[in-house]
Amino acid sequence: MLFPDTQGGRLRLGMIKTRKANERGHANHGWLDSYFSFSFADYYDPNWMGFRTLRVINDDIVLPLGGFGQHPHRDMEIITYVLSGSLQHKDSMGNGRVIRPGEFQYMAAGSGITHSEYNPSADEAVHMLQIWITPESKGVKPRYEEKSMVNTPAGTLSLVASKSGRDGSISIHQDADLWLGKLQSGNRLTHTLEPGRSAWLQVAEGEITLNGQSLSAGDAAAITEETALELGATKDSQVLLFDLN
Repeated sequence: MLFPDTQGGRLRLGMIKTRKANERGHANHGWLDSYFSFSFADYYDPNWMGFRTLRVINDDIVLPLGGFGQHPHRDMEIITYVLSGSLQHKDSMGNGRVIRPGEFQYMAAGSGITHSEYNPSADEAVHMLQIWITPESKGVKPRYEEKSMVNTPAGTLSLVASKSGRDGSISIHQDADLWLGKLQSGNRLTHTLEPGRSAWLQVAEGEITLNGQSLSAGDAAAITEETALELGATKDSQVLLFDLN
């Protein structure tokens, strides 16, 4: 798509590349049903190795009493958002809590951690998004944090994580802003990208339009050389917007 360059008077090329839900990688392990936006584990696609510093978005459903046993990570910013159900977390830093819908969990794996994630319910699956962001430096001290977005108002973008930790957001080791948008049907909102920034929009639930393009749950868009993003909800929806350097 062509857009006017307000400084030079010429046309520049803006791009929105969609990643449809049914085009993602997929693995079903019985207790775990996962869709991969980017190459992960046994799923490999050289065209989708990540986007800027965003390395992983896994759309996971963990069946009752299933989970990830204790396993290690290092040098990765790991963010989990629970959409439904509950997730019991334990790690080598001594943290242990049940994460519920509308809550974000953050771990700076840094110099090395081990953790487990388990669905404690006997009858309800947990649906979550697992996100990895490549940190700007290695070997940092591991850290854990949580942030509840349960009371986030509809029709706005609310900052979840940022490098500076501004406005009460989680401070992460990368120049990346993560915004949560909760939209009721008919809501519209905009987001401005500064020069040189790119964005990834992930539709977690519902159905929206992005600059006129329709996206449904599981769909995503890689956005470059744009200045204004216009979102509209055609159903009640949740989106994650990553504003990336």
